[in-house]
Parts: sequence; structure tokens; C-alpha cells
Amino acid sequence: MDSAPSTDRTGIGYLPHADQTLMKLVVTGPFGVGKTTLIRTLSEIPTLHTEEAMTQSSTRLDDTAGLPDKTTTTVAVDFGRLTVPDDLVLYMFGTPGQERFFPLWEDIARGALGALVLVDTRRLGDSFAVMDMVEEQGLPYAVAVNRFPDAPDHPDEVLRKHLDLHPDTPLLQCDARERRGSIDALIALAEHVLTRLPQPQDPS
Repeated sequence: MDSAPSTDRTGIGYLPHADQTLMKLVVTGPFGVGKTTLIRTLSEIPTLHTEEAMTQSSTRLDDTAGLPDKTTTTVAVDFGRLTVPDDLVLYMFGTPGQERFFPLWEDIARGALGALVLVDTRRLGDSFAVMDMVEEQGLPYAVAVNRFPDAPDHPDEVLRKHLDLHPDTPLLQCDARERRGSIDALIALAEHVLTRLPQPQDPS
């Protein structure tokens, strides 16, 4: 007899059923771009976060210009899970955005099949180092522009040129606080990853 999956107090299983397909994805981007918020918005289970209050010492290291309400920062990992149609289970691992945590980024990304890179049009240049790491790891990725209320609005073709995106790289706009657009971004990444996975050989 198959054992039932472990569940939390809401009755939602932490462990997948045997017939579900699992996909580990990294949610990444520079400091303060909304990674923790997006995972909280999407996760169907209680999320795991390793946030700490920003101290006077950290504010000297982390540029909070344009982020007046930023009082905490991820220092290890965020984690959440989302099940989408066709029994595809997406495990979301959020990374710290600061350069001093980049060695940890590599550990978190190990075994991931793709990355969702969040960007902020107020600070597009901050995204380049993260995108370089994603490409060095050989991860297929999608880019999601997190729309902040005071952020400039640019056409997709301008963003693609500025970010030097390959024509096949998905580019979407979302608000990390809103579920619909955030789901669309994550599904676009999952579909992008699936098109690049090795196809099973026909035994005949």
C-alpha cells in the first residue's frame, strides 16, 4: 500500500505523489528585487525564509537607494513549492542577491534545471552579475521584470537590447505581489526548461 504524503496543518502535502514530475528552479536577481515576495506569493505550502534585519553595518554594504522600505534581507535561502497543471511540481529556491553571498548561490543552484531572474528597471545594471552567474552555470533562464510603482516602463525590445538577451529567452512583466502574473513568469520558465531537456529515445 502506498503511504500518504506528509502534510502540513492545512492538509497540503510537502512530498509529491509518485506520478508527479519534479523541477527544481532558482529564483534569483539582485538585492531588493522581490525574490522573497514572489516565492511567498506563489507557494502552496508555508514558505521557508532566512531573513535577517538589516543593521547599520549591512546598510554600508548594501545599496538601498530607491528601496526606502527595505528593512530585511535574505542571508541563505527562500523556499516554496507550486504545483501546476499536468502534475508538474516546481520547487522554488530563492537566493541572496548580494555579491558576498555568491559562493552560496552556487550551492543553492546545484541540481536546478533553470532560473527565473527578477530585474528592476530602476537598477537594470545590478542584474548583470547575476545573469553572468546563471549563464556560467549553464542554466536556461527567463527574465521577469518586477514592476515597482515608481519604476520606469520600457518596451520589451528596449529591455532585451539593454540586457543583451538571446531571442529565445522568455521576457515577462509581473508584480511579485500578484499571483497571476507571477505564475505566468514561473510557467514560462518551466516551459523554456522543458524544451531543452533531453527527449526520451524511442525504443523501437
